Amino acid sequence: MTRTDPSASGGILIHAQDEAGLAAARRDFHALLASLELDRQAETHQEGLALRFRLKADVAREWAPEFDTTQLCQRLKLDTGASVADLEKEILVAMLVGPVAFEFPSYAEARSAIHIRRNIVLAARRTALDFHTTEAERPEDYWTYVEGKGFTLLPGRSLIEGLVKATQPEVSGQLYAFSCYRATEYVILLGLAQELAASNPGLLARLQRQWENRPIMSGQFHDVFLHEYGSMDAPLPPTYYVPGDRLWFRNPDERSADVTGYEGSWVFYLGSGRFTNFWKRDQPFSLTAKCLEIYHWRHGAYVDGQGEPQMDEAIVEERVRATQNDPAEVARIMQRMLRLRDPKGVYQEGGCIDTSREYPRCIHPGTADIRLPERPFEFWGKLVRLLRARVRLRLAVCVSLPLLAPTHHAAAAHSVAEAFRQACSAEQRQVVRIESGMASYLATWGIRHK
Repeated sequence: MTRTDPSASGGILIHAQDEAGLAAARRDFHALLASLELDRQAETHQEGLALRFRLKADVAREWAPEFDTTQLCQRLKLDTGASVADLEKEILVAMLVGPVAFEFPSYAEARSAIHIRRNIVLAARRTALDFHTTEAERPEDYWTYVEGKGFTLLPGRSLIEGLVKATQPEVSGQLYAFSCYRATEYVILLGLAQELAASNPGLLARLQRQWENRPIMSGQFHDVFLHEYGSMDAPLPPTYYVPGDRLWFRNPDERSADVTGYEGSWVFYLGSGRFTNFWKRDQPFSLTAKCLEIYHWRHGAYVDGQGEPQMDEAIVEERVRATQNDPAEVARIMQRMLRLRDPKGVYQEGGCIDTSREYPRCIHPGTADIRLPERPFEFWGKLVRLLRARVRLRLAVCVSLPLLAPTHHAAAAHSVAEAFRQACSAEQRQVVRIESGMASYLATWGIRHK
């Protein structure tokens, strides 16, 4: 059923270019809902040239009270481990009940977003790694380490195959050393690449070249590939998660947070109330288990003989087991840990729950908002073509041909500099300082620009 209700919020919001696009989006999304037996539980609100899809209010209260999505599988009797359709249903229901809208420029992007989350969950389930904060390794037949760039893909090797082999021991036959943050990047990239193979092969080819030349990592990876929803000012509910979300559990203990790698824990939400455990993948964390582990890091922290903070995982595991046998202690710890985290640099009364989650950007031709950085040779190629077209004569004059009066040489040099400015991005302008160089060169000949 369709209603006009501009006050509706959250859920899934799909935009269209015109009325025909709006009608197509409505038809296609309703077909998706019907295929997952959700058409009677959802409602549609038209907002101009956009459609908002949400669970009906009474259904949302029954399935996800207080936005708690950790019990969806139990309440809907879903078997997401055995059924991909059930996994996609859990993903879609969690998005439909969300307090913050998931916005898409088309139905195709919304459908691909579900596919990518599904891919991330499936890949994360298969991922097993050797946890290490200071060392890293990759399959040598797919990856090579380059100083200043990190692990780059060998030319001609498949990015998808390389990511699978680095993270899934059934394929590689061994575990490779990763930090938890880098591991999440590989799983996200794999989920994206698998969907790109069907939806945007051109962008997949660009990703392949990017990882052959200079992999995108850390903060830049977040900026290029991910949307973040929720914030310190508008935090998400503590138990609201969508399968495929990347999220951070913060260590609220200042002393143990000084141990490298134990500032917090980056994980994926797998659905069914479980979070990834890349080091013991057959033992995914429940929310309670994850909170207890992070809480007891304070008891495993120590300083070694070199004065470096370290973590004794055996002590942590022993403490967690003891706590699990004491319901009153579990309740006491969870009351603290389920609080939203303190701001960065603050260790006071906050818990380990972050205020936001992350998920991949749009990927389809024409609507993708993934902006890969230009490689240097691509930038200079564009610059050379621009200069050839616009200032060939002026450059010739400045460099070697005495065709004009001396003052015209300086004017031409100034024009070349202006062309460089127009061609360069803000970041690249700091590298290009051609005007001052040309001015100095011309000054040696007694030429000044007027």
